[in-house]
Amino acid sequence: MRFFDDILRVCHSKPLMGYYCAMVPAIRQAFRHYIVCLLLSASGIVVAAESGVVLLYHHVATGTPQSTSISPEDFRAHLDYLRDNNFSVLPLDELVQSLRSRTPLPDRAVAITFDDGYSSIYETAFPLLQEYGMPFALFVSTEPINNRQKNYMTWEQIRALSEAGALIANHMVSHPYMLSRNAEETDANWLARQRAELLEAEATILKETGQSHRFLAYPYGEFNAQIKAMLAEEGYVGFAQNSGAVGYSSDFHALPRYPLAGIYARLETARVKFSTLAFDVELLEPDSPVTELERPEALLRFNLNGISPSQLGCYDNGEAMTLTWENRETGLLRIQAADAHSDRRWRYICTAPSTENGRYFWYSVPWINPR
Repeated sequence: MRFFDDILRVCHSKPLMGYYCAMVPAIRQAFRHYIVCLLLSASGIVVAAESGVVLLYHHVATGTPQSTSISPEDFRAHLDYLRDNNFSVLPLDELVQSLRSRTPLPDRAVAITFDDGYSSIYETAFPLLQEYGMPFALFVSTEPINNRQKNYMTWEQIRALSEAGALIANHMVSHPYMLSRNAEETDANWLARQRAELLEAEATILKETGQSHRFLAYPYGEFNAQIKAMLAEEGYVGFAQNSGAVGYSSDFHALPRYPLAGIYARLETARVKFSTLAFDVELLEPDSPVTELERPEALLRFNLNGISPSQLGCYDNGEAMTLTWENRETGLLRIQAADAHSDRRWRYICTAPSTENGRYFWYSVPWINPR
């Protein structure tokens, strides 16, 4: 990789070459992936995979809300770990397209995403990602950017990210609670309002950056069956905020991402998530995460090929759940929390060890009670 380092040294001495130089780290990363795959293939090691992981960050700073923040030091530690442990950090659109077309991915494929468009992404995360040559995606809510709201990036800064190769995508206009309804609002009017805001944000992003990928990150990770159907009608891919790996059988209107903030930003736990694998699983019931129940049930069908049912565990708030097997041979499983929930959002998590030491299958069922 010394060749690319020499190019970067020339770039630093010639600022006018900035546009072209901004592409060098990404080219270096892609070249590295190609060489690694070529060498492993030549040695007979299988590197193809049917799943990957999408990481979610918000603030890369201290002094911001802990629940959505990772310190610059911890963020660098994440990048160090990804670089030093043979992860392939891919552009988000490349990861999604490979999964949708069932094209094998490099083993340990990861995509990095940020929500909201906070200024620390430009000031702190962006320089680090350029240093490591790692691509990333940014989901922006357009209203705070238009209003030059404090602690948010400007469109000029977002265009700089775009010109450096970042994928810019949709996080709605006003970062709404998409499930919330106005007084006496009909279902049709509520859904039309969500659709209008979605398309307005997409048009603004296209105007400001020239990008339009039809990717939506749900604000607060909230959605229901009607919103997913709307995204399907408009040709969008949806990204949620519940944990889990993504695979060929994932729901492309509610792809999971690992939120890495607060206590979940610590490398000792995050690194396990980086290398997780996607279950081949179908959520049969319910068809929407929205519930008024304090102990909702979920009916799942797992493809347990290579996985012993005795090794599968499901958890609610860290506590092991009772597994009710309706049919072990077909992988039909019903789960329900033992304790009542009063939160607005929570999830059930199911995991199982893979045959590769230290790697786990991971899937979660999100729940939302808007009250």
